[in-house]
Amino acid sequence: MRDVLSQIVRWWEAGERFGVATVVDTFRSAPRPPGASMAVLGDEAVGSVSGGCVEGAVYELSREVAAGGRPVLQRYGVSDDDAFSVGLTCGGIIDILVEPVSKDDFPELGEIAASVRRHEPVAVATVLPGPRRRGARRVVWPGRASGSLGPARLDAAVDDDARGMLAQGLTSVRRYGTRGERRLDELPVFVHSFAPPPRMLVFGAIDFAAAVARIGRFLGYHVVVCDARPVFATAKRFPEADEVVVKWPHDYLSTAHVDARTVICVLTHDPKFDVPLLEVALRTEAGYVGAMGSRRTHEDRLARLREAGLTADELARLRSPIGLDLGARTPEETAVSIAAELIQLRWGGSGRALSDTTGRIHGPADGGHDTGATGPGTRGGG
Repeated sequence: MRDVLSQIVRWWEAGERFGVATVVDTFRSAPRPPGASMAVLGDEAVGSVSGGCVEGAVYELSREVAAGGRPVLQRYGVSDDDAFSVGLTCGGIIDILVEPVSKDDFPELGEIAASVRRHEPVAVATVLPGPRRRGARRVVWPGRASGSLGPARLDAAVDDDARGMLAQGLTSVRRYGTRGERRLDELPVFVHSFAPPPRMLVFGAIDFAAAVARIGRFLGYHVVVCDARPVFATAKRFPEADEVVVKWPHDYLSTAHVDARTVICVLTHDPKFDVPLLEVALRTEAGYVGAMGSRRTHEDRLARLREAGLTADELARLRSPIGLDLGARTPEETAVSIAAELIQLRWGGSGRALSDTTGRIHGPADGGHDTGATGPGTRGGG
């Protein structure tokens, strides 16, 4: 929903009543991840739930729900004749929650939007329509919550899960007993995480860094470029970066916020910068640490890091030379190879041409390491 949030808040503030369709679950080669949303007001639609496959059917259903007032859980897939008629021929299955939204239906929306604007983590837990549907919704922040899904034990179980999912940037359906029992699955709850964007820390104010900053921003990262040289580290040279920091890289990283979703790209390939920087980086929780340089530079760098006391396990975390082997030459091509490696590590892909592989195109959502590589989505918060 993050990609349509600004528009739906404008409709909400204007007192409109409209339909919002959100992907809550996917199976096999589904075109959009959980959290992808489309909002419909009259003849206007924003966002997407299927990349075009079922947009027309979801548009009509959203208009009906906005008028009728009851949320609907609709499944589209290749085993469904209706899905074929609306064009979902990609081989996947998607479950879409369609809800009416207005100040009466969703009074918490304004506060949720304010939290997203402040980069404050917030999750929305919604009981999915079904035999036990109660239209319940609960909004969860790291230190507080509002609304209720029912019994206090259910609220407590959902709060715990939602906060854990926020920490990882996960959006998905969780199932509980009606009183919060973990061993039962009769009550499906969609937890939609609005985690702050993952951070990409790019060290070295060079032309390659400008290209990496651009692609990092495109992928949904909050991009920081850092270099100790003020003549090179300027906002004018890095317009796509969210922040440009003039500081010795290892000093900056020693105090920067780094978590498991953080990506660190060391592009300095100068020992006086990258060795002390990597000494710090490889001891953080960062999900990805990559360094640019030739294989000779890499071997020299490893020797210096061993001398600095890094262990074999710490050194094994280093992705160097950085990126996948695409034959990249230019800064832009190199940035694509780095982005490709981030996505491959995140989802557990082989890195081979799809035409040379068989089986499912999209692997399971938990198939790789969480580097936050794709930003919004299943792990980026919708």
